Amino acid sequence: MIKRILVTGLSLSAAGLIGFAANEGYVETAMIPTQNDVPTAGFGSTVHIDGKRVKLGDRLDPVLALKTLNAHAEKDAQALRESLPNGALSQGEFDLYMGWIYQYGRSAWARSPMVEKLNAGDYRGACQALLIYKYVTATRATPGWEAYKWDASGRPTRWRFDCSTPGNKICRGVWTRQLDRHHRCIAIQEALDE
Repeated sequence: MIKRILVTGLSLSAAGLIGFAANEGYVETAMIPTQNDVPTAGFGSTVHIDGKRVKLGDRLDPVLALKTLNAHAEKDAQALRESLPNGALSQGEFDLYMGWIYQYGRSAWARSPMVEKLNAGDYRGACQALLIYKYVTATRATPGWEAYKWDASGRPTRWRFDCSTPGNKICRGVWTRQLDRHHRCIAIQEALDE
């Protein structure tokens, strides 16, 4: 039986950690995962265990990559618990939102509508809000991308691409991952309603 408990009693499960590793895939030498993204190495890490940013050419052996992933996940878990001070989640929900935080970052999580909805007890609304995150962004103009932020004089400063665009080869994985999260989130809600 699935049930919710206070987030203060939750940590990323072993299955959740394995899911992170499987979703991200292992890359020994740092690379750019999607157009206009930052370098990642290991299991999608953008920062080394010592806090330094990953640079192209950096290498992470599998053991260090797993340690880095775990250290990052522990910080993400703390941010998730702090964002929902009186909140309750099931283990599946906790792991699911941890995956989101790992992909988009702790500051994006703090500003996300999921935090507001979860704090209000609107669990299905939080599931729906996952689908908002379907864009990749850039600080320079890229053909096929749309401007979405401008400076005071009206010049574009940020561009984005909609990853839900059918057949795109730029960031299809971003959208399929969000669809999968949404599907799993709704399935958890249905199981909790039984």
